[in-house]
Amino acid sequence: MSVVSMATRQVLAAASHGGQEGGARTWKILSFVLAIPGVTVCMANCYLKIQEHAAHDHGNPDFVAYSHLRIRTKRWPWGDGNHSLFHNAHTNALPDGYEESSH
Repeated sequence: MSVVSMATRQVLAAASHGGQEGGARTWKILSFVLAIPGVTVCMANCYLKIQEHAAHDHGNPDFVAYSHLRIRTKRWPWGDGNHSLFHNAHTNALPDGYEESSH
């Protein structure tokens, strides 16, 4: 049995026998023993996944001009009228295809 699981078991056993005394202490110990390391492991996992994804150059898929997608019946009220408010040139295509980007 690991040290962390032994410590957790002892803290939970003490909390169940002690009644209401030490409730804040129990949660403080659980936060330091379980929550902070758990969040740290999740952050490390996300960082490694982002680094792995950034290492691959996926590029844009081939553009297919489907008639039911990217319909513009009137211009957008901002910019040049062809880009949506949250337009991303790397992932969003315009009605006539992807923009040339300098990535």
